[in-house]
Amino acid sequence: MKKIVLSCAVVLALVASSCKNNQAEQAAAAVEQAAVAVEQTAAGIATSGSYAVEPSSVIEWVGKKPTGQHKGTISLQSGALNMNNGNITGDFVIDMNSITVTDITEDEGKSDLEAHLKGTGKEDGADHFFNVKTYPTGSFKLTSFDGTNVTGDLTLKGKTKTINFPASLTISDNEVSLESKPFEINRVDFGVNYASKSVFGDLKDKFINDEVELVVKLKAKK
Repeated sequence: MKKIVLSCAVVLALVASSCKNNQAEQAAAAVEQAAVAVEQTAAGIATSGSYAVEPSSVIEWVGKKPTGQHKGTISLQSGALNMNNGNITGDFVIDMNSITVTDITEDEGKSDLEAHLKGTGKEDGADHFFNVKTYPTGSFKLTSFDGTNVTGDLTLKGKTKTINFPASLTISDNEVSLESKPFEINRVDFGVNYASKSVFGDLKDKFINDEVELVVKLKAKK
């Protein structure tokens, strides 16, 4: 008889413990769901509206050739990132006169290379690289962002091509930051043909790669 009573006591204890565990789990789940709901609501409020591009926004570039590479930045002149019910779009103007080389000094030819890229050097033809006298600005129209990849229309030297690249979006108070991972565009798609092996077949090893690596670093505020 004592054994039966003890067994019943053990069963009751286990049931009570199980109920407490279930209640604790349910309470924890409820708290988590509430936190997610608050976070989603706050995000919805924070990200609605239009965000103006900050002057610190840049496009970092790397150009390569068999004998080495150069890197630098291009600034965004203006633009806005727009958010509406989870949809993200934007229009941005790229200041082609802001092309800067960051890996060499003045003594190493920094100004000459910058002028060469802009097509403003004394010996440069009108079509050398980006020809900023004729095309002082480029543009990028962001048409969608799925949380992982940006898709949009890039225009350089009057030529437009749809591109996509991986990026992350960070929201903080009234500021939005969008930063891409490194990705490549083919400069020939935009008529930037100088020293391209795919355009000129007799360059031997004196060519510059068609692919240009880019990283977009955009900040915008309400």
